[in-house]
Amino acid sequence: MKKDWLSIRTIVAAGIGAAIFIILRYISIPVGFVPNTTVQLSYIFLALIAVVYGPVAGGLVGLIGHSLGDALQYGSVWWSWVVVSAIVGIGFGLASHFLKISDGEFGWKSIAVFNLFQVVTQAIGWFLIAPILDISIYGEPANKVFVQGFTAGILDIVTVGIFGTLLIWIYTQTRTKVGSLKKEA
Repeated sequence: MKKDWLSIRTIVAAGIGAAIFIILRYISIPVGFVPNTTVQLSYIFLALIAVVYGPVAGGLVGLIGHSLGDALQYGSVWWSWVVVSAIVGIGFGLASHFLKISDGEFGWKSIAVFNLFQVVTQAIGWFLIAPILDISIYGEPANKVFVQGFTAGILDIVTVGIFGTLLIWIYTQTRTKVGSLKKEA
Protein backbone atom coordinates (compact mmCIF):
# COMPACT_ATOMS: atom_id res chain seq x y z
CA MET A 1 0.00 0.00 0.00
CA LYS A 2 1.41 3.38 -1.01
CA LYS A 3 1.35 5.84 1.87
CA ASP A 4 0.52 9.51 1.55
CA TRP A 5 3.15 10.84 3.94
CA LEU A 6 2.04 14.46 3.74
CA SER A 7 -1.70 14.34 4.19
CA ILE A 8 -4.09 15.93 6.66
CA ARG A 9 -4.20 12.55 8.42
CA THR A 10 -0.40 12.61 8.80
CA ILE A 11 -0.37 16.18 10.14
CA VAL A 12 -3.15 15.43 12.64
CA ALA A 13 -1.36 12.26 13.73
CA ALA A 14 1.84 14.28 14.19
CA GLY A 15 0.06 16.87 16.33
CA ILE A 16 -1.67 14.34 18.54
CA GLY A 17 1.48 12.21 18.61
CA ALA A 18 3.62 15.18 19.70
CA ALA A 19 1.20 15.93 22.56
CA ILE A 20 1.35 12.32 23.76
CA PHE A 21 5.16 12.30 23.31
CA ILE A 22 5.38 15.35 25.61
CA ILE A 23 3.23 13.67 28.26
CA LEU A 24 5.27 10.46 28.07
CA ARG A 25 8.51 12.43 28.57
CA TYR A 26 7.37 13.00 32.16
CA ILE A 27 7.59 9.24 32.67
CA SER A 28 11.31 8.66 32.66
CA ILE A 29 13.70 6.64 34.78
CA PRO A 30 16.99 8.32 35.71
CA VAL A 31 20.04 6.19 34.94
CA GLY A 32 21.91 7.48 37.98
CA PHE A 33 25.46 6.82 36.82
CA VAL A 34 25.35 9.23 33.83
CA PRO A 35 24.14 12.82 34.43
CA ASN A 36 21.05 14.08 32.57
CA THR A 37 20.39 10.66 31.03
CA THR A 38 17.15 8.72 31.54
CA VAL A 39 15.19 5.81 30.12
CA GLN A 40 12.61 7.56 27.93
CA LEU A 41 9.30 5.81 27.33
CA SER A 42 8.28 8.41 24.76
CA TYR A 43 10.39 6.69 22.06
CA ILE A 44 8.22 3.58 22.32
CA PHE A 45 5.23 5.67 21.27
CA LEU A 46 7.31 7.51 18.64
CA ALA A 47 8.06 4.12 17.07
CA LEU A 48 4.35 3.28 16.81
CA ILE A 49 3.35 6.64 15.31
CA ALA A 50 6.24 6.57 12.84
CA VAL A 51 5.60 3.06 11.49
CA VAL A 52 1.86 3.68 11.21
CA TYR A 53 1.97 7.19 9.69
CA GLY A 54 5.43 7.31 8.07
CA PRO A 55 8.64 9.35 8.33
CA VAL A 56 7.03 12.82 8.10
CA ALA A 57 4.81 12.13 11.11
CA GLY A 58 7.69 10.45 12.95
CA GLY A 59 10.03 13.36 12.31
CA LEU A 60 7.43 15.93 13.35
CA VAL A 61 6.54 14.05 16.53
CA GLY A 62 10.23 13.80 17.46
CA LEU A 63 10.92 17.45 16.63
CA ILE A 64 7.81 19.05 18.12
CA GLY A 65 7.40 16.63 21.01
CA HIS A 66 11.01 16.82 22.17
CA SER A 67 11.38 20.60 21.74
CA LEU A 68 8.11 21.48 23.49
CA GLY A 69 8.79 18.81 26.10
CA ASP A 70 12.19 20.35 26.86
CA ALA A 71 10.70 23.85 27.02
CA LEU A 72 7.91 22.78 29.38
CA GLN A 73 10.01 20.47 31.53
CA TYR A 74 13.30 22.38 31.74
CA GLY A 75 12.55 25.91 30.54
CA SER A 76 14.93 25.66 27.57
CA VAL A 77 15.45 23.45 24.55
CA TRP A 78 18.50 21.23 24.07
CA TRP A 79 18.53 21.41 20.26
CA SER A 80 21.19 18.79 19.62
CA TRP A 81 19.00 16.08 21.11
CA VAL A 82 15.83 17.50 19.54
CA VAL A 83 17.45 17.12 16.12
CA VAL A 84 18.27 13.49 16.91
CA SER A 85 14.70 12.81 18.09
CA ALA A 86 13.46 14.08 14.73
CA ILE A 87 16.01 11.93 12.88
CA VAL A 88 15.03 8.90 14.95
CA GLY A 89 11.34 9.50 14.15
CA ILE A 90 12.18 9.74 10.45
CA GLY A 91 14.26 6.55 10.64
CA PHE A 92 11.47 4.64 12.38
CA GLY A 93 9.06 5.95 9.74
CA LEU A 94 11.27 4.85 6.85
CA ALA A 95 10.90 1.29 8.11
CA SER A 96 7.17 1.58 7.42
CA HIS A 97 7.92 1.40 3.68
CA PHE A 98 8.95 -2.24 4.21
CA LEU A 99 6.21 -3.17 6.68
CA LYS A 100 2.54 -4.01 6.26
CA ILE A 101 1.30 -2.66 9.58
CA SER A 102 -2.04 -1.40 8.22
CA ASP A 103 -2.66 -4.89 6.80
CA GLY A 104 -2.28 -6.44 10.25
CA GLU A 105 1.05 -8.07 9.45
CA PHE A 106 3.96 -7.87 11.87
CA GLY A 107 5.65 -11.27 11.96
CA TRP A 108 9.27 -12.21 12.61
CA LYS A 109 10.53 -10.79 9.31
CA SER A 110 8.79 -7.45 9.96
CA ILE A 111 10.09 -7.39 13.53
CA ALA A 112 13.63 -7.92 12.24
CA VAL A 113 13.25 -5.18 9.59
CA PHE A 114 11.83 -2.69 12.09
CA ASN A 115 14.56 -3.42 14.62
CA LEU A 116 17.29 -3.16 12.01
CA PHE A 117 16.02 0.33 11.13
CA GLN A 118 15.62 1.40 14.75
CA VAL A 119 19.03 0.13 15.86
CA VAL A 120 20.90 1.73 12.95
CA THR A 121 18.99 5.03 13.18
CA GLN A 122 19.37 5.34 16.94
CA ALA A 123 23.02 4.29 16.91
CA ILE A 124 23.88 6.95 14.33
CA GLY A 125 21.76 9.55 16.11
CA TRP A 126 22.75 8.99 19.73
CA PHE A 127 26.31 7.68 19.33
CA LEU A 128 27.45 10.24 16.73
CA ILE A 129 25.10 13.10 15.85
CA ALA A 130 23.97 14.10 19.36
CA PRO A 131 27.50 14.22 20.85
CA ILE A 132 28.94 16.05 17.84
CA LEU A 133 26.14 18.64 17.99
CA ASP A 134 26.57 18.95 21.78
CA ILE A 135 30.25 19.77 21.24
CA SER A 136 29.72 22.13 18.31
CA ILE A 137 26.60 23.97 19.58
CA TYR A 138 27.12 24.00 23.35
CA GLY A 139 30.87 23.48 23.74
CA GLU A 140 30.30 20.45 25.95
CA PRO A 141 33.27 18.23 26.84
CA ALA A 142 33.61 15.33 24.39
CA ASN A 143 34.08 12.60 27.00
CA LYS A 144 30.87 13.64 28.81
CA VAL A 145 28.60 13.87 25.75
CA PHE A 146 29.84 10.66 24.13
CA VAL A 147 29.11 8.76 27.36
CA GLN A 148 25.67 10.39 27.57
CA GLY A 149 24.93 9.69 23.90
CA PHE A 150 26.11 6.09 24.10
CA THR A 151 24.13 5.43 27.29
CA ALA A 152 20.96 7.08 25.96
CA GLY A 153 21.35 5.23 22.66
CA ILE A 154 21.73 1.81 24.25
CA LEU A 155 18.80 2.44 26.60
CA ASP A 156 16.56 3.66 23.76
CA ILE A 157 17.58 0.82 21.45
CA VAL A 158 16.74 -1.78 24.10
CA THR A 159 13.53 -0.04 25.21
CA VAL A 160 12.21 0.39 21.67
CA GLY A 161 13.46 -3.07 20.69
CA ILE A 162 11.41 -4.70 23.42
CA PHE A 163 8.47 -2.46 24.23
CA GLY A 164 8.22 -0.59 20.92
CA THR A 165 8.14 -3.90 19.05
CA LEU A 166 5.51 -5.19 21.47
CA LEU A 167 3.36 -2.05 21.08
CA ILE A 168 3.52 -2.27 17.29
CA TRP A 169 2.65 -5.98 17.42
CA ILE A 170 -0.34 -5.24 19.69
CA TYR A 171 -1.47 -2.51 17.30
CA THR A 172 -1.29 -4.86 14.31
CA GLN A 173 -3.50 -7.32 16.15
CA THR A 174 -6.28 -4.69 15.99
CA ARG A 175 -6.01 -4.46 12.19
CA THR A 176 -7.95 -6.73 9.84
CA LYS A 177 -5.54 -9.00 8.01
CA VAL A 178 -5.69 -8.81 4.23
CA GLY A 179 -7.71 -11.69 2.80
CA SER A 180 -9.20 -12.67 6.15
CA LEU A 181 -12.71 -11.55 5.22
CA LYS A 182 -14.68 -13.68 2.78
CA LYS A 183 -17.79 -12.70 0.90
CA GLU A 184 -20.67 -15.02 1.66
CA ALA A 185 -22.31 -16.66 -1.33
